[in-house]
Amino acid sequence: MTSPEFRSGARGIPPSSADPAPARLTVGIVSAGRVGTALGEALERVGHVVFGCAAVSEESKERVRTRLPESQILPVDEVARRAELLILAVPDNELASIAAGLAATGVVARGKLVVHTSGANGIGILAPLTAQGAIPLAIHPAMTFTGGPEDTDRLAAACFGITAADEIGYAVAQALVLELGGEPVHVAEDNRALYHAALAHGANHLVTLVADAVDALRVALDGPGFPGIDSDPEAAQRVLGPLVRAALDNALRHGQSALTGPVARGDVAAVQKHLDVLSDVDPAIAAGYRALSLRSAQRMGSKPELIEILEGEL
Repeated sequence: MTSPEFRSGARGIPPSSADPAPARLTVGIVSAGRVGTALGEALERVGHVVFGCAAVSEESKERVRTRLPESQILPVDEVARRAELLILAVPDNELASIAAGLAATGVVARGKLVVHTSGANGIGILAPLTAQGAIPLAIHPAMTFTGGPEDTDRLAAACFGITAADEIGYAVAQALVLELGGEPVHVAEDNRALYHAALAHGANHLVTLVADAVDALRVALDGPGFPGIDSDPEAAQRVLGPLVRAALDNALRHGQSALTGPVARGDVAAVQKHLDVLSDVDPAIAAGYRALSLRSAQRMGSKPELIEILEGEL
């Protein structure tokens, strides 16, 4: 295999006049979960060849058959041996053992590109393979994945947190991300955990927040006074959706100044009423409201009496 630092185009090194086309890579993926499948599809769209995937569950095998139909389902060591670009799209808690296991088998040749997609880890977790001459890259798409074809389309609008060992590694990672239409963002090795925590706090907790709000709103929309009218199970989502989308857009554009509502106004009575009625629906929802209201009040520097209520017990 040609050493990656001398390949053109896809490596971030301009092609010479004698080599006008970017180099295409043979890609192997371990495993064919939501992230691995989406990345495989995206790489095939720009001309790389996903020759094989390691897939264990029937669900993963079906993803390969339907979304990467030209790929073979192969054992992990065979995928690793044949790939020029090896993508380890395994759960975070399996990554260290996969790297150690591949190093023990000796199937990862010197100069091979080994990419993992974990947000929480940098390249240190690939140390066993790096010691054998592999080029380690951490390339994490800052995107949520549902398992459907839309995941691949979303990659083109995503940022990717990249970490590498040196300038050559960063050039390779950047080139791959740019090929996919994404935006590469450098994350220092020591900051990967903080990077991941920030993304989880913003995205994962947003899901819980919206789900709680939908649950409470369903109760509010199911009140008496509408005889003969069937309840609409999707009404809460339709009511909340435009508001949440606008609030998110405003927060990303304007930061803390986008905050509106009773906490922003310092309306102690309204906040207390919210706590009371939410507690009637579900004390756990009220507890979540209290915690987020307290954080909002702290950021706003709200009046002491509001802080006191929010620091209290239900």
